[in-house]
Amino acid sequence: MATIKERFKLKADEQSVEIKDILKKHGNTKIGEVVLSQVYQGMRGITGLVSETSLLDAKEGIRFRGYSIPELQKKLPKAPKGTQPLPEGLFYLMLIGELPTDSDVNDITNAWQRRSHVPNHVFDAIESLPKASHPMTQLVVGIMALQTESTFARKYADGMNKKDYWDATYDDAMNLIARLPRIAAYIYRRKYKDEKHIQPDGLLDWSGNFAHMLGYEDESFKELMRLYMTIHADHEGGNVSAHTVHLVGSALSDPYLSLAAGMNGLAGPLHGLANQEVIKWIFEMRDELGVKLPTKEQIKKYVKKTLSEGKVVPGYGHAVLRKTDPRFSAQMEFGKKHMPNDPLVNTVWRIYETVPEILKELGKVKNPWPNVDAHSGALLVYYGMVEYEFYTVLFAVSRALGVLASLCWDRALSFPLERPKSVTTEAVKEWIEGKGEIWGD
Repeated sequence: MATIKERFKLKADEQSVEIKDILKKHGNTKIGEVVLSQVYQGMRGITGLVSETSLLDAKEGIRFRGYSIPELQKKLPKAPKGTQPLPEGLFYLMLIGELPTDSDVNDITNAWQRRSHVPNHVFDAIESLPKASHPMTQLVVGIMALQTESTFARKYADGMNKKDYWDATYDDAMNLIARLPRIAAYIYRRKYKDEKHIQPDGLLDWSGNFAHMLGYEDESFKELMRLYMTIHADHEGGNVSAHTVHLVGSALSDPYLSLAAGMNGLAGPLHGLANQEVIKWIFEMRDELGVKLPTKEQIKKYVKKTLSEGKVVPGYGHAVLRKTDPRFSAQMEFGKKHMPNDPLVNTVWRIYETVPEILKELGKVKNPWPNVDAHSGALLVYYGMVEYEFYTVLFAVSRALGVLASLCWDRALSFPLERPKSVTTEAVKEWIEGKGEIWGD
């Protein structure tokens, strides 16, 4: 029976031939028009790269290999007595393009368990940082310290053939994913739990073991981690973390260097740090109002106050989505099942009932609906994880699944160095005046 690695290679070879044929027949076909505002405004909406693992539809939300989040919740294998999908199954789907069997998922769980040992020097590197360092800083340092274990870097230095780049990338990706929960949990226990570390349990699935090492043994928290790790794993290729991993990887930087770069991007307030900002904003609102469960009217006044101060309501709006994020909806369903009467969770729901209408009234907001960050923190607080600075680390562990699966595809399809053309404003002005051309090579 073919291994997951062998199946991936067969799929990649088939797709490589298909892409070559597409480019031969349609390489000069125009697929869009770029306007000057897009050049200046973050390249928004420009189709400029390929990411095989997922696609974000403005109206339907994220689809992993064509499957929506509700479909994944039904179709992906689950832990014994569990109801949420195992992230191992999503990784298989992103890598192979087909729904996995229970056996496929068990194979990945076992592989990650075998590969999960973290060398002591990684912990030493983390320990060299002040405890006050942001958890994402500590995580990126841990990833960089782990780079000494890179199969890709070692084989490239030994003169690896280009056709084998995918193989070494696959091994690095598998090792990284296997070890990230251990590193992340170490950071959490170091910073917040008096350095009382918890050894891994080799009998648990990837997310269940992560919850265990964090110090949470509640079965429903393990279910939350399975859901959280699944829905945060990927969001097509143009977001900051995914694009950064792709960009840095295109220079043939090994997966450790590429992932570290992407996680630095994830740590930004306009990306993964947003989940931290959401719960902080809600805490501040409750403190100012002096209540645990504000009324809709109180929320409305506080939202308008936030906007009048030139601030945004964190967790609302998305660069692409034009409806409620399905990832928000999945978390809301989890909350209604496990914590329907929790004041903080109910506050999130009341904000959801209040904010979109206010943002619509402004007339400038294309998407007034909540994204994934608007809900996740409240679920974590319910279980006692009140340390909101750590939330982005959870996001990072999950996002590694998608960006590293994509990086395997980048190398298998021999994607080249990414090098878009840039221009100066002076060149733009001359072009507007008809004095020159700015769209050349």
